[in-house]
Amino acid sequence: MDPDYSLAVRAACEFIGTAILIIIGNGTVANVHLKGSKGYRGGWSLIAMGYGFGVMIPALMFGGISGNHVNPAFTIGLATWGMFPWADVAPYVVAQMLGAMAGQLAIVATHKPYYDRTESSADVLATFSTVNAAHSRVNGFANELLGSVILFSCALAIINSPLTTTEPGLAHLALGFLVWGLVAGLGGPTGPALNPARDLGPRIVHALLPLKHKGPSDWGYSWVPVVAPLIAGLIGVGCWKLLLG
Repeated sequence: MDPDYSLAVRAACEFIGTAILIIIGNGTVANVHLKGSKGYRGGWSLIAMGYGFGVMIPALMFGGISGNHVNPAFTIGLATWGMFPWADVAPYVVAQMLGAMAGQLAIVATHKPYYDRTESSADVLATFSTVNAAHSRVNGFANELLGSVILFSCALAIINSPLTTTEPGLAHLALGFLVWGLVAGLGGPTGPALNPARDLGPRIVHALLPLKHKGPSDWGYSWVPVVAPLIAGLIGVGCWKLLLG
């Protein structure tokens, strides 16, 4: 984060960055899950790559301006451990949530013909939000918690590594590969979200839009990809802070 930029500018960057994350990440999921798309059934490797680039691109764009949190759990975790001002938390979180919703609306607008062709409500929901493959909240929570702890602690270690402090662009590239690896390695059980805004914002959009074959929004599971990353933010940032901060 660069304090020379106003809070309004930094919040705008968080909005745009989160929207880009959703457009590239959930856009890849839409290409894989929606019938008739040229990426239909392209596989999990494609989705993992999409989310990696979905984090990498806004990090390169905005990492030196807003810090490119694009994740309420990271923002709150940093603030809890005294690494980010609490006064800026609410504007950041609101911008992240709105950015996620705007990004999802863009995906729906560009993929509408393929949503109409897709009769599986599970495939439709997958392009918005996560669900545990075993239909287990316990398994989903464990997966989201582990993945998010690794994400936050490793992200801080990368950003503050002696190898990257003089080359911040290298750190932003590495963050993309970190997310790519996490989605590839831990994506099977839940998605994963690793980010409350990435799941909750699009899930709200799913609930509101009158799509064909959309089915329920699975609100019974919706707390898992919100609460688990929030707890992981406290743990992951705290572990890095206590060890190296």
